[in-house]
Amino acid sequence: MDAHLAHDLDRLPDLLEATRRHAVEMLAGLDARPVVPAASAPPKTGPLPEHGAGLAAALDAFAEDWAPRLSASAGPRYLGFVTGGATPAALAGDWLTAAYDQNSNSALDGAGQELERATVGWLRELFGLSDAHHGTFVSGATMSNTTGLAVAREWLGERLGVSPAEDGAAALGPVRVLSGAPHSSVAKGLSVLGLGRRSLVPVPTLPGREAVDPAALERLLAEGDGRPCVVVANAGTVNTVDFDDLRAVAALRERHPFWLHVDAAFGAFAALSSGHAHLVDGLDLADSVCVDLHKWLNVPYDSAVQFTRRPDLQARVFQNAAAYLGPLGEHPDLVHLTPENSHRLRALAAWFTLAAYGRAGHREVVERDVAAARALGEELAAAPEFRLLAPVRLNVVCFTLADRPTPERLTALREAAGPEVFVTPTVYGGTAALRAAFSNWRTTGADVRRAARALREAAAGLAGPA
Repeated sequence: MDAHLAHDLDRLPDLLEATRRHAVEMLAGLDARPVVPAASAPPKTGPLPEHGAGLAAALDAFAEDWAPRLSASAGPRYLGFVTGGATPAALAGDWLTAAYDQNSNSALDGAGQELERATVGWLRELFGLSDAHHGTFVSGATMSNTTGLAVAREWLGERLGVSPAEDGAAALGPVRVLSGAPHSSVAKGLSVLGLGRRSLVPVPTLPGREAVDPAALERLLAEGDGRPCVVVANAGTVNTVDFDDLRAVAALRERHPFWLHVDAAFGAFAALSSGHAHLVDGLDLADSVCVDLHKWLNVPYDSAVQFTRRPDLQARVFQNAAAYLGPLGEHPDLVHLTPENSHRLRALAAWFTLAAYGRAGHREVVERDVAAARALGEELAAAPEFRLLAPVRLNVVCFTLADRPTPERLTALREAAGPEVFVTPTVYGGTAALRAAFSNWRTTGADVRRAARALREAAAGLAGPA
C-alpha cells in the first residue's frame, strides 16, 4: 500500500475530524463570506505530483488555494439558478452516502435501491402524486426531462407500431414536441434522444404570461391529423414561475393523442403550500414528471427525481443486458431505468431530510422563501432604480433597471452586488433582466433586506452608455 495511503488510513478518524472542522468553519462563516468572490487568477497547481503529500497536506492546500475562490452557494443570499442549500439532515445523509459508497443499482446488493424506492414513495406523497407514478433518482432536471422524453419517445413508437429503442428514432418519422415556454434542457434532451431540437414546436402563450394558451395548443394538436405527439407542460417557468393549466392541457387528450410530460423542476413544491397548491392541480394527470431536488428540497448537488406512469416503457428504453445484472422482471432493478449504470445512493440525503423535518418542515421552508421573494419584489418595486417585469407568483423575482436596462449595465450591477447577493441574467419579453430565485432553507427577512440594499447601492453606482 502506498505510504501516504497507509498513513491516512491509520489516522483516518483525526483526518475526518479535521475535515469536519473545515466544513463547520466554512458554514459558520457563510454570513460574512462574499456570496460570489471577486474574480482572480486561479492558483498555479503545477504538474500532477508523482508522489502525493497525504490528506492533511491536501486539505491545507485546498484551504489556501481553492476554498477562498468558492462561492457561498450554500448560503441564504445565493439567489441564482434556483439553488437550494443543504439542510443539516441532508448534509449528514450526503456524508454518509460517500462513507457507505453503495452501488444501488442491483438486487444482487439490494438495500440501496430498496431505500431509494421508499424515498421515492415519500416524494410521491409530498407532491400529491398517486401510486400510478413510479420514480427513480437522477442527477438533475436535465436528466429527469431527458428520461421522461425518452419514455415519451417509446410511447410514440408503441402508437406507431415501432420501437425507437430497438429500431432507432428514425423509425418514428417526423415528431412534434409542443410546448409554450420550455426550459432549455428540453431542447437538449431532444437532441440527445435523436429527435432533434427542431422537433420542438413553440406554442403561443397567454397575453403577458409564460403559461401556454390551451386554445392555441389545441389548434396545433389538430394540425397533426391524429398523429401522436408529445406535449411538454410547465409547472413553474424559469423567468416568472408561471404555470400551465395542467387540467386543461390534460383534458385535450380526450380529442388528441399525446404524451403529457410536465416539467415541475421546482414548481412541484407549490404542492406543499395550501395557498399555492392550486398551481399544480392536475400534476398527477401527467404521463411523466420532472422534479429537481437540489433546488427546493435542499439536498446537495446533484439530485433529482423523475416519475412516469409507464415504467414498462422506461425499462424497454434503458434495459442493460449483462450476465452480472438481474433480469427485468416485474420490478426492474434501477440499472434498467435510467441512462446511468453508475448510480450513487442519492436517495439517502433526501431520505434524511424528509425523515428529519417531514412535510411540515419543508412546507415552512417553501412558504418562507415565497414570503422572501414577495418582500424583495416589494422592495424593488418601490425603488426608483428598478422595474419588475412580472408579478412575483411564487419564488422568483424578475426585474430590470428602470433606466437603460442594457446587458452591460445589468452585468455591472450584478457584479457590483456580487459580494452581498448573487442573481442571474435573463431576457424576458425582449428586455434584458435579472432573476432572484429563493429556494434556500437559510434565507430570512434580514437576508432580503441586505440583498435589496446591495442591489440599490449597486444601481446607484452605475454609470455608462445605454
